[in-house]
Amino acid sequence: MKHPLAMALALALAATSLHAQAQDATPVAATAEQSNPFFAESPLPLHYPQFDRIKDTDFAPAFDRGMAEQLAEIAAIADNPAPPTFDNTIVAMEKSGQVLNRAASVFFNLVGADTNDAREKLRAEYASKFSAHSDAIHLNARLFARIKALHDGLAGSGLDAQDTRLVEKYYEDFVRAGANLSDADKARLKEMNAELAKLATTFSQNVLAEVNDSAVVVDSRAELAGMSDAAIAAAAAAAKERGLDGKYVIALQNTTGQPPETDLQDRALRQRIHEASVARGSRGNQWDNTALVSRIMKLRLERANMLGYPDYASFVLADETAGTPKAVNDMLARLAPPAVANARREAADLQAMIDKEQADKGQPSFELQPWDWAYYTDKVRQAKYSFDESQLKPYLELDRVLVDGVFYAAGQLYGLTFKERTDLPVYHEDVRVFDVFDKDGKQLAIFLADMYARPSKRGGAWMNSYVDQSALTGYLPVVANHLNIPKPPEGEPTLLTWDEVTTAFHEFGHALHGMFSDVKYPYFSGTSVPRDFVEYPSQVNEMWSDWPSVLANYAKHYQSGEPMPKELLDKVLASSKFNQGFATTEYLGAALLDQRWHQVTDVSQIPDADGVMAFEAAALKQDGVDYAPVPPRYRTPYFSHIMGGYAAGYYAYIWSEVLDADTVKWFEGNGGLTRGNGDRFRATLLSQGGSKDALQLFRDFAGRDPDIEPLLERRGLK
Repeated sequence: MKHPLAMALALALAATSLHAQAQDATPVAATAEQSNPFFAESPLPLHYPQFDRIKDTDFAPAFDRGMAEQLAEIAAIADNPAPPTFDNTIVAMEKSGQVLNRAASVFFNLVGADTNDAREKLRAEYASKFSAHSDAIHLNARLFARIKALHDGLAGSGLDAQDTRLVEKYYEDFVRAGANLSDADKARLKEMNAELAKLATTFSQNVLAEVNDSAVVVDSRAELAGMSDAAIAAAAAAAKERGLDGKYVIALQNTTGQPPETDLQDRALRQRIHEASVARGSRGNQWDNTALVSRIMKLRLERANMLGYPDYASFVLADETAGTPKAVNDMLARLAPPAVANARREAADLQAMIDKEQADKGQPSFELQPWDWAYYTDKVRQAKYSFDESQLKPYLELDRVLVDGVFYAAGQLYGLTFKERTDLPVYHEDVRVFDVFDKDGKQLAIFLADMYARPSKRGGAWMNSYVDQSALTGYLPVVANHLNIPKPPEGEPTLLTWDEVTTAFHEFGHALHGMFSDVKYPYFSGTSVPRDFVEYPSQVNEMWSDWPSVLANYAKHYQSGEPMPKELLDKVLASSKFNQGFATTEYLGAALLDQRWHQVTDVSQIPDADGVMAFEAAALKQDGVDYAPVPPRYRTPYFSHIMGGYAAGYYAYIWSEVLDADTVKWFEGNGGLTRGNGDRFRATLLSQGGSKDALQLFRDFAGRDPDIEPLLERRGLK
């Protein structure tokens, strides 16, 4: 389990942090002591969570007791009369807060994967409490004095490299949390942190609620022409769940673009879906997030200024591999012009397709709009490469993709084996559980696969950890992957899009990063690396999705078992750069928007609620990505990434992709899918977690500094 101090700071920065009010531990009745599953380590294998015993009513008592216990532990460390040592200060903090850690790990994972009203109420209630708990630790002057003394004496300490880095990181964390501030500034900082925690929690709750509330209701099956029978059946089932028998409901995902826009022939319906999507968070209804955005940005700037930074981006990036806003701006500015130029060329092809199609019908043409892009892109792809997504899906059945694709590649590359087990409890019936065995046959980890979308689950795809590896604790990893694949009607196969396949490989790259962790301290475990580095190993793992031997092993027709025809695979590979102008422009629009919000240096430049959307429009225009047919992947009022852990950090995906594309070239030039290559990547990088400088890990693996050219080639930007 990630140590509670690191979790506290991370959650505080994400506005759902760990807090603690100074409070006395209260006696707990014996029955509660026995019934609350967080008060002791789980007896299940690898301390796997006791989902069958966990009740929503267990969380608050565990939070309260856990915060009180950790504050008592921290007080004992801070007030220790003995001189500070690595063991009595740093290691002691690493061991603190176990009850809180167990409860918070499960709670925040469940809030993302399977929330409900009770959990959302708790989340709102405890957001400011967790923030205050983090402040109570990081702003403890006596504790910081001990850490500072150890930090100042590192030169002659005799500590090894990992111990030294742990002291350095603790010192940096406390300074960045405000430990050097005056008492008056500390008091103000606590107020801001508590308010930010509440605001960000409300923002994310609004996003989830409005995604469900904005679902598009369709009256007739005829309007759904172009969608598959399975998708139509799923839409009918969704309508029935809402009491709309005989109608169809198209649920929205959190991105601007919506998957049904690829298939729907009814242009008016595509427009309805698009307009419902982009209006979220700014419609003046109860889910409107514009006032929250304004307040959050003002508080973040004030907080950054107080800590000595000109803007919030400078504060965030000082702790990332990028280092400065200039480094991020320079990279994004290099990529944006060719990306938009590519998008305009792609748009010309789409417009030509529209003109021809309308002429063939004897009807006037129309100008390409955002809701037309995906639909006509599929038509142009089919014309250029003689295939569309619907031809691929019968060969991409979920279980085969997971077991014969994702797991198979991990076996070939790292020697891993997997065995599904059904004896461990799960938090939802759709979750599958697997034991993971290392190349020597010993258990390495437990892996949970939660693949289907549901109203209680946030959008997107992600990995999380329930138990983190650490030599200090002796724990082995328990990690989970989450996707949002539409669940087909009972008895129907789950057939994936190519994007969903690559997403499955991507998220398992994160899982491998967690499972291969081999570090001493929880602080450094697994994916505890800079935000602009964490996506790198997962992006590398995507390369195996279309590696010939891997694809041949899983891409088989779900009915006949026949392999995907080579000519179809060749078309998939040939079209790999197709639509990259759109994909890159859509992403860069969001990444640049993130930087514009967080590089404001004067609070007067941050608009009130009624100016938020105008600020967004001006920012996109200023950066040259205001191309109407390609809106940003996320608009500000539903840009959940930057209201959470990716604030000023959404650039991280493409920053990481520089390392990823370069590493793919390395693998291709060194024999590809071999155990030798896998063992090298694991030993030099995946197993190291955050125990070394992130870019040094890349150098240890590749033997040199990274090169941006492979990324430019991949994205069609040369």
